[in-house]
Amino acid sequence: MKSRWSDTEFHAVVDAYVARGINRDLAIRTYTTRLLGSDPELVLHGGGNTSVKTVFAEMDGSTVDVLCVKGSGWDMGTIEPQGLPAVRLEPLKAMVAFEILSDDDMVMLQRRLLLDPTAPNPSVEAILHALLPFKHIDHTHANAIVSLTNQPHGEEIVRELFPKSIIVPYVMPGFDLAKACDAGFRANPEGDGMILLKHGIFTWSDDPRVAYEDMIAKIDQAEQRIAKGRSKPFRSIAVPARLAPAAEITPILRGALAIDTGVEGAPRRFVLEHRATDKVLDFCNAETVESLVRRGNATPEHVIHIKRFGVALPAPEAAKLDDWAVKVRQAVAAYEANYEEYFERNNARVGGHKRMLDPKPRVFYVAGVGLFAAGAARKNAIVAADVAEATINVITNAEGIEAFEALSEADLFDIEYWSLEQAKLTKVQEKPLTRQVAIVTGAASGLGLAVAEALKAEGAELALFDIAEEALTTTAKTLGALPVVCDVTDPAAVDAAVAKVAAHFGGVDILISNAGAAFQGSLLTVDEATFRKAFDLNFWSHHYIARAVVRVMEQQKTGGALVFNVSKQAVNPGADFGPYGTSKAALMALMRQYAVEHGASGITSNAVNADRIRTGLMTDKMVEDRSRARGLTPEAYMRGNMLGREVTGADVAAAFVHLAKARTSTGAVITVDGGNVAAMMR
Repeated sequence: MKSRWSDTEFHAVVDAYVARGINRDLAIRTYTTRLLGSDPELVLHGGGNTSVKTVFAEMDGSTVDVLCVKGSGWDMGTIEPQGLPAVRLEPLKAMVAFEILSDDDMVMLQRRLLLDPTAPNPSVEAILHALLPFKHIDHTHANAIVSLTNQPHGEEIVRELFPKSIIVPYVMPGFDLAKACDAGFRANPEGDGMILLKHGIFTWSDDPRVAYEDMIAKIDQAEQRIAKGRSKPFRSIAVPARLAPAAEITPILRGALAIDTGVEGAPRRFVLEHRATDKVLDFCNAETVESLVRRGNATPEHVIHIKRFGVALPAPEAAKLDDWAVKVRQAVAAYEANYEEYFERNNARVGGHKRMLDPKPRVFYVAGVGLFAAGAARKNAIVAADVAEATINVITNAEGIEAFEALSEADLFDIEYWSLEQAKLTKVQEKPLTRQVAIVTGAASGLGLAVAEALKAEGAELALFDIAEEALTTTAKTLGALPVVCDVTDPAAVDAAVAKVAAHFGGVDILISNAGAAFQGSLLTVDEATFRKAFDLNFWSHHYIARAVVRVMEQQKTGGALVFNVSKQAVNPGADFGPYGTSKAALMALMRQYAVEHGASGITSNAVNADRIRTGLMTDKMVEDRSRARGLTPEAYMRGNMLGREVTGADVAAAFVHLAKARTSTGAVITVDGGNVAAMMR
């Protein structure tokens, strides 16, 4: 590992913050914290912490010594100065005098010492940072360090490698760790750093660059020691020649993970993230993978993201997916039973007052295909996958020297069911469509965009389909969605596009089949090519996308929702709109057929019948032309309904979202037109 310190970047970042009135020490600490946090070999997703001791001014002009320490919830890689809340230093240090201090009391007392009462909670290791008599303190969970400590003779290895460092046995983070590290430092105040067994490493200095580069140098030493071991410690199994691709197995995995909420048609799903690097595949293909995945976590906090261990699965043969699906469900059921026993066993040990988390695994290690990590949203799945990859890295390194040995079951339970983590559960409020994956066609603009925005507001993960690449890319970036450039009239392209979504998210739960165009012409005069184009886009494309999505839903076995845009023309055809009206009428019949054929699988199929919306189809020019032909103003034309109200894209989008969430409606059409007797369904 090499230092990435840059004097140019250092001065640019620090000077910019100082110019905004930020304390210079805090500005420096922000730069160095980001430097550490941006390297996944050092910390991942909220792990690690840093601090700086400095002086702040009170409102009355007096000064106070403070510790600016990483706040709870902040990621070191993207931290801002407000992510390092200032805590009064002297009373923080004095807290070590308590003989016993619960986590909840520690958090409460630390909050009392914040200069800004609205700041985030200081790190649970704030007391430890306060006690160490150095201005800058860095703490990471570097893979290389835990690779050395997480094995039977790990302590001997690090003592030999770092003879001047303080070695601290594993203690749970928080007050007890602060006491243990304080005792270790007092016993060896000349120590040049501190290594916490099966946890991580601290370096320090009054000079921020020295503290950072000492961290890098020690990790480089650890990496050199690892390099002396075996780089490929696992013997690989032979995998079948014809493996099912990730897109075909993710719906099976995702379906097996779904949690029964007790409400029919409303399972709690997970989003998946797939990884298949050479190192990941070497691990997944190892002869001993079933034993390896059950060893435990690389560092304690990883249990929060991926539980104690994952599930090893055999290679999925392309022609035997049904058999493989049975094995997946059996493996998940066995994992759940094991987890419930683990919880009961350890909950009894700590007094029986804990509330069990869901017992589903978070990571699958699939031979020949790679790892699949699960989360409530895509961002959570990515975090879990990053942690799983780091775990593979650490296990591989440790096995190359001797053998990987994680924390005990009891230690991992104590972290997973830490009171501070349990308290967070009460604050989590998921939106109605969180954990669900939605495809929207014709999504780059107009009504499709309005529906996509409405689904996003309800928590859905989005895949946006459109043929307009530039507009689609912009829209997807704005919504944090997956852009899929696709000609929905091409069945092969549609199948490939839906497979892309399944590989990216793990599956599909909602289809908003919206793409269409208003082809005009009378039946006697319209040319056959126009008629065929109308049916290609307004009928066949909807069948292609629905067919591909339903195949995924049937594999997931958790139901789903299809919602089609049939428009007013399907029930109230107009003159000179033959190609449009007949193709939309056929689409409505298609919707009902899907309802009939797949209702038993819990898949709903519904439609929205809307009229007179300003979209890409009904442009302002079209509104002016039609209103002029009728002798009306554009406003009067758009309000020409029973309610006298203009129908907006947001109104129609709300109907689509309603049907996407409806558990007990199928084969239904919702009309959104302000009132038009001729277009009424009944």
